Amino acid sequence: MAHRAASGWPGVTAALAGRLAKLDLYHPRDLLLHLPLRYEDETRLTPIAAAQPGFAAQVEGEVAACEVSLRPRRQLVVRVRDASGTLVARWLHFYPAQQKLLASGRRVRLFGEVRAGFFGAEMVHPRVRAVSAEDGLPEALTPVYPTTAGVAQTTLRRLIDHALASQPLEDHLPDDLRRTLGLPAFADALRLLHHPPPDVPASVLEDRQHPAWRRIKFEELLAQQISLRRAYLARRAKTAPAMAGSGRLVRALVDALPFALTGAQRRAWAEISADLALPHPMQRLLMGDVGSGKTIVAALAMLQAVDAGWQAALMAPTEILAEQHWQKLAAWLAPLGLEVAWLSGSRAKRARAAELARLASGELRLVVGTHALIEDPVMLPRLGLAVVDEQHRFGVRQRLALREKGGAGAISPHLLMMSATPIPRTLAMSHYADLDVSVLDELPPGRSPVRTKLVSEARRDEVIARLRAACLAGRQAYWVCPLIEESETLQLQAAQKTYAALCEALPELRIGLLHGRLKAADKSATMAAFAAGELHLLVATTVIEVGVDVPNASLMVIEHAERFGLAQLHQLRGRVGRGSAESVCILLYAQPLSPAGRARLKVIYEHSDGFAIAREDLRIRGPGEFVGARQSGLPLLRYADLEADADLLEAARQVADTLLRDHPSAAAALMARWLGGREGLLRA
Repeated sequence: MAHRAASGWPGVTAALAGRLAKLDLYHPRDLLLHLPLRYEDETRLTPIAAAQPGFAAQVEGEVAACEVSLRPRRQLVVRVRDASGTLVARWLHFYPAQQKLLASGRRVRLFGEVRAGFFGAEMVHPRVRAVSAEDGLPEALTPVYPTTAGVAQTTLRRLIDHALASQPLEDHLPDDLRRTLGLPAFADALRLLHHPPPDVPASVLEDRQHPAWRRIKFEELLAQQISLRRAYLARRAKTAPAMAGSGRLVRALVDALPFALTGAQRRAWAEISADLALPHPMQRLLMGDVGSGKTIVAALAMLQAVDAGWQAALMAPTEILAEQHWQKLAAWLAPLGLEVAWLSGSRAKRARAAELARLASGELRLVVGTHALIEDPVMLPRLGLAVVDEQHRFGVRQRLALREKGGAGAISPHLLMMSATPIPRTLAMSHYADLDVSVLDELPPGRSPVRTKLVSEARRDEVIARLRAACLAGRQAYWVCPLIEESETLQLQAAQKTYAALCEALPELRIGLLHGRLKAADKSATMAAFAAGELHLLVATTVIEVGVDVPNASLMVIEHAERFGLAQLHQLRGRVGRGSAESVCILLYAQPLSPAGRARLKVIYEHSDGFAIAREDLRIRGPGEFVGARQSGLPLLRYADLEADADLLEAARQVADTLLRDHPSAAAALMARWLGGREGLLRA
């Protein structure tokens, strides 16, 4: 990421510039928006006798004694007295300069938390400075900034104060707009947050609901909305193939399906079909809970492209998921006389080369694959539609690379992204505001709800007995092995150990093992055997998280469920309940549970609706983790909170359009202030 160099900062050495860069500070203007975490009140003095244990206070007095004590450990012990009493200050780590500063008879000011010590009130490692009787008190609360090793608070305060005095603080919001929104001027808000007067309670500032904070948060949301809106408008200005088609292939598939489309599927399909007929690139997110039937909607979109004379490609993040998509599409489309190419890194070179040649010639119109689709030899000269499943698993550059596979010059393919992780409304309004969104909010009929049970690891034998009974009664089951994120090798060992233990405990069952290190052919064979009912039980790592569809599987055990994220648990649970039989998901957990682990298990136990789970997940993890900020390429919000500031987000959406239309230079200045060089690859 290119940033402005830190040269030319007053009082900033190259070494300090390097440390400031760790805080994302590259220029004096960046310091303006480096806002305090909290405040300390150094505007008043507390008599020593009135200082309350457990609270921070500032006291002033004369050093009565200063000595180095060696017991119970080496420390500097200082007694400071004022007219009301005496306080002990202790430093476990100290320097000769501190001893000199704290010589007997010196007048000093101490700031720190008071606590009850062996000799009465004391402070440990307080902030200290020498003063004279004439020295006044600060007129504002003292800001405490986010920092990093080697950058002292005093350094940050000095640099920020200089920036406030030397950098322009223009207000890019038109006055009438600002007054309508009831927000203070930008310069006033910024100065108040860096130097709040003592009559503003620190608590009001720290909960970030003060009008000054609301102005800053509104401006941050506004810059984000402008950025996303510009990305959206830039794409609308590009040319894409207008793929209306005759509708013949789409009608043929719908008529041949053994099931009827749900209302939600018909609605989403109508939105996508209308987009594909337009001459600018579709950028649509198809969002639906686990099992809501996204694949058939994607198949209809691909058929509309083929019907209009173009190619369509579907990319999935794992070989298992890509192969499942390929098998489904091939089964649906073969009766229509359409062949679907299948590309993955594991395919034999000769078969792969033949398909690549047919794709490059335009003879093959449909292709499904993993990231192998975006490798160099693949050419899709008539690519009109790119479909990306589980889009959050792909980096922004990978999605861009798939679109660039089209050889049609200035023509941009349409893009349909699919996600089984529902996105809460506030997140869709902010991080996904540049996308059109279609939602599948109903499940196909015939799906049975999944009952979720929380079971302690201590009752493992009971779980195995239940699993035996279910399999002998003709059902199938999954056993998901513990997640060990630090090491794929350890995860593999855990899976093999679990498989061996279950084979020993359940000799009467046919058991398969599935993990990421298996060769592609072995994975396919194991999955095919499980789908055909030849295996009772599939022991697997999280490779089965998405795409595995076996209606007869009605029991799942997730071992060490407390290690998994909410989205993963919900995805895994969605592998059962795909038929009409009553389905159960057993979450085995180990004690003691961490607070976060307990919170996640409580949510997954209480909710089956993916949207409700997503809202809780957003609350627990925050938006950066939820959207996978590194993957999306999207700058994260630093100060605004999507739930607490939903009203500001609504206002920012409306104002963004107004500024882009009526005040484009103000819109550009806002983006420069907040995003700098980081607008980057928004939603490629």
